[in-house]
Amino acid sequence: MSDAVTAAHRLLLVHAHPDDESIGTGATMAHYVAQGAHVTLVTCTLGEEGEVLVPALALLAADQADQLGGWRIAELAAAMAELGVTDHRFLGGAGRFRDSGMMGQHANEHPRAFWRADRDPAVFDTAVAALVEVIREVRPQVLVSYDNFGGYGHPDHIMAHRVTTAAAEAAADPGYPVAGKPWSVAKFYWTATPRSVVAEQLAAVAAARTPFDAVPSVADVPSSVADDLVTTVIDAASQHAAKSRALAAHRTQITVSGQFYALSNNLGQQVSGIEYYRLASGAVGGDLDAAGRETDLFGGIAPDSAAARAADSAAARAADSAPARPADSAAPCPAGG
Repeated sequence: MSDAVTAAHRLLLVHAHPDDESIGTGATMAHYVAQGAHVTLVTCTLGEEGEVLVPALALLAADQADQLGGWRIAELAAAMAELGVTDHRFLGGAGRFRDSGMMGQHANEHPRAFWRADRDPAVFDTAVAALVEVIREVRPQVLVSYDNFGGYGHPDHIMAHRVTTAAAEAAADPGYPVAGKPWSVAKFYWTATPRSVVAEQLAAVAAARTPFDAVPSVADVPSSVADDLVTTVIDAASQHAAKSRALAAHRTQITVSGQFYALSNNLGQQVSGIEYYRLASGAVGGDLDAAGRETDLFGGIAPDSAAARAADSAAARAADSAPARPADSAAPCPAGG
């Protein structure tokens, strides 16, 4: 147990691939680091199936040398340095779960594909147990991942949602046989960008002179949601530059040009320091904006007292030093949402 995890505010984010964190939550992460919160990122795969945008590195691709995952570990480390995040882990260890590719691709069937957890209860239970260990160590008040569609339907995003949902439930269960003191997350959020904001961003891309193609309409952005579903907005405009640098660090996957960026589809998107969320569990709290949305992920949560954090840290250290459970003693955990 690291003493750093005794920070008064603790935020845990679970993302599917390297770069997802910078695209959807980069400004938020930098914002809370700057406020003194402990920010932990768990990435479920190495993004081995990504397309390579740097011609000189094309041989790294999955259909060539298949070394892209290792390269992206370094890209993610560089992005985290830009955001100030010092606590980053891969679910179950780097390479334990592999990028599954898009839905219906042959990569879905790879023996280590994260999406295999959809069909193999043992794989699902392994992933859940690995995340429960992190939750019980970090003891986050706030947890962030995706909705049950994974934002846009990618198998690994959907699986990240299911594993995160199940792990949050299991981590609070005293009978769940993973090391660490049970911990209940106070608030669980899904990333969610309102359609009105997406429309504004698409208009900005279309009006600007960029090397990217314009997205025809909001209907072509499956990750957008109805405005009234968004409960929370984090105005981290002061972290806009840090987010832009983090995006650029993922250079095999993202091209950044001024205030805009694009993935391998070359569809332009605007770099924004304002990020949006949907509260999936917990209670809305703290200050609200004119639209009635929270302005702080920790809104309504009283920070832990120093005494309580010290006690929890000591209890967690004692639990971690206890004999490990037998490998075959893991109890099954129901899949989430």
